[in-house]
Amino acid sequence: QVQLVESGGGLVQAGGSLRLSCAASGRAFSSYAMAWFRQAPGKEREFVAAITAISWSGYSTYYADSVKGRFAISRGNAKNTVYLQMNSLKPEDTAVYYCAADSSGYYGDSPTEYDYWGQGTQVTVSL
Repeated sequence: QVQLVESGGGLVQAGGSLRLSCAASGRAFSSYAMAWFRQAPGKEREFVAAITAISWSGYSTYYADSVKGRFAISRGNAKNTVYLQMNSLKPEDTAVYYCAADSSGYYGDSPTEYDYWGQGTQVTVSL
């Protein structure tokens, strides 16, 4: 079983930056694909970014078009942690951000593809 603990959300002005952290506990963390989703009030949960399971060839990252060039997902080297660095934040980025894990090691842009979820952390971007 995987437990995900998120941190780093908060209030930031437009143009600012935040770094979200997702600490994963459990075995075989490197075998999981990890992702970030977000959900604004009245909207469906939206794919933000994903990072594939670690293999001999490394891993790959994937991003929604709305965040390409602004957000970066990464894995920590010393800890079982996944980050989402968010730069050039816009008011439209305001949402609850969720960390998710897929034990298959594959990535996907649908919430149904992921087995484990964090509790979510609020990100609010003001003008």
